[in-house]
Amino acid sequence: MFIAIKGFATDGHAYINDAIKAGAKVIMVQEGCDLRPINITNDITLIMASDTREALAICSCNFYGNPSKKFKLIGVTGTKGKTTFMIKEILEKAGHKVGLIGTIATYINGKMISESSRTTPESIELQRIFAQMVEAGVEYVVMEVSSQSLKLHRVDGCNFNIVAFTNFSEDHISEKEHPDMKDYFESKLKLFKMCDNGIINVDDLQVSKIPDMFPDSKIMTYGIDNYCEVLAKDITITNSYVDFRVKITDRNERVKTGIPGRFSVYNSLAAICVAQKFGVSPELIKEALLEVRVPGRSELVNNSRDLTIMIDYAHSPESLENILSAVKSYTRGRVISVFGCGGDRDSGKRPIMGEISGRIADYTIITSDNPRTEDPQKIVDQIEEGIKKTKANYEVIVDRTQAIEAAIKMANKKDIIVLAGKGHEPYQEINGVKHPFDERIIVNEIIEKLDSKQSDKKKSKK
Repeated sequence: MFIAIKGFATDGHAYINDAIKAGAKVIMVQEGCDLRPINITNDITLIMASDTREALAICSCNFYGNPSKKFKLIGVTGTKGKTTFMIKEILEKAGHKVGLIGTIATYINGKMISESSRTTPESIELQRIFAQMVEAGVEYVVMEVSSQSLKLHRVDGCNFNIVAFTNFSEDHISEKEHPDMKDYFESKLKLFKMCDNGIINVDDLQVSKIPDMFPDSKIMTYGIDNYCEVLAKDITITNSYVDFRVKITDRNERVKTGIPGRFSVYNSLAAICVAQKFGVSPELIKEALLEVRVPGRSELVNNSRDLTIMIDYAHSPESLENILSAVKSYTRGRVISVFGCGGDRDSGKRPIMGEISGRIADYTIITSDNPRTEDPQKIVDQIEEGIKKTKANYEVIVDRTQAIEAAIKMANKKDIIVLAGKGHEPYQEINGVKHPFDERIIVNEIIEKLDSKQSDKKKSKK
């Protein structure tokens, strides 16, 4: 069967005749499409659907035997990846077989099976992965559910047991994503229409409205500043961990996790709520949260100069503000921010992020980050509009490697360099081509080159 989908760049209906030549015997088309160019013979079955994306999702569920009904499925939206890893770690600590699907990669029973090209896979790929997880005996699957996947029906037909909405902020507003914040929020709300067992962050103004919008749902609440069921108190934040007091089931517990920043408290609370729903003991929750590490999220890069260099996936105004504020609170020296914004994505956030970095960081280097098909100079110019509103010390270095080198040259051991935007990504996407760009490797290559130059200078002086 060939299912024709009208995409952002290409219309699948243009390839129907090629599919028939390749042996397709069933063709599904979108209602209202032009049938005249299609060579339909008597042995071809033609199906017309009101929405072929939605139909693809349901067909995929059926084709793979509705695998999401064979394990417990936990959907998380609004997260930046840390919450899903925390949930995975807790459930594995409790002795369960766990699958994870998210922005970084797909994991089955602790083993990474593939890196991710998007947060939530296309429906047919998603159901294939689910079936693979069933085959591997997985009992729980935790997945990041993007607003795009909800809007484009990628998760239609999935049988969610619990859904969580962690936070809502300016992101993903562009021609190829959401036209405005209203559409963005409403797309995420679809998750609560698919499951009546929810978890929400009451400290987020938009998210806190959900219980009133879904009065028949069983919604558990967590937070720091507002009344809720799972409340964090006595919070300590350092450069390497956070700890706080929280009531788990009927006991007050002291919880510690090795990911710094106030946002880590929120992510931990969301994971604790999920763990409580599944009856995991407080001891196992605490052990798991203490041990959890997330690739490319507040990740410190080991280097021979003993500089504090952190890579983080922060690529939205809120996530950039979170990470810079977190490190600012404990850094004795300067916060040096190196960041850019992705091309072919929400351009409205660029000046906002420039202003945020200018306001919080002691020094900012504006650079390139996955320009895709856009001119990198145009992107950095838009970021610069925002930083000019502040009295910030900054410079623009479009080449990302050169920008990282400039940061390393100016840093001392009391400073922290935050390389924001790429995180776990091992590539830089330019004009449809993904070039190798792993910041862990690049940092150490730069330091090795600089140290070698210094060594050569000393030798020549002798």
